[in-house]
Amino acid sequence: MNPPKRCAWPGVDPLYVAYHDEEWGVPVFDDRALFEKLVLDGFQAGLAWITVLRKRKRFIQAFDRFEPEKVAAFDQRRIDELLADPGIIRSRAKIDAAIGNARAWLKLREGGTSFSELLWSFTEGRTKTNRRMSLDQIPAATPESTSMAKELKSRGFKFVGPTICYAFMQAVGMVNDHVVSCFRYEELIREQEMGGRR
Repeated sequence: MNPPKRCAWPGVDPLYVAYHDEEWGVPVFDDRALFEKLVLDGFQAGLAWITVLRKRKRFIQAFDRFEPEKVAAFDQRRIDELLADPGIIRSRAKIDAAIGNARAWLKLREGGTSFSELLWSFTEGRTKTNRRMSLDQIPAATPESTSMAKELKSRGFKFVGPTICYAFMQAVGMVNDHVVSCFRYEELIREQEMGGRR
């Protein structure tokens, strides 16, 4: 039996292939899950996503499942523990940003704004399906990701530039950027047509 055709970027790494097949491009609407993915994309800045993926399990443990209420309360002792933890990416700027982003997330909620609704407003609440024939047709950023970055920065979020925001939009299914020859491209379109929400 021939393996399914998929996007070229995960290569043959089993962890990367599983992420591509099961997660990447699947719509995510949960506020906490979106916060986790945005923070992890921030930690990716300047690195390959596989680096974050290999450390994700430890990240989830070290950051208390990315529950914003808990992350927002991290003090200097917790920061020092994180900086000493080889299981995560030990960047002071990125750790500080994660804590600050948790506080910005809480401020949003306190103001009556849903993180999910704010983020999905940049694609009018549904997945934007693109028709990319190859990886070189996929941009690093778009007008939507640029607008998202501007909005998030205005609300106190850090490590949320247009490129990070576009990688995030791809990951959480705000856009379907699987190439058209990839088996997941049509699967995600069918799921969207059926009105599937996570």
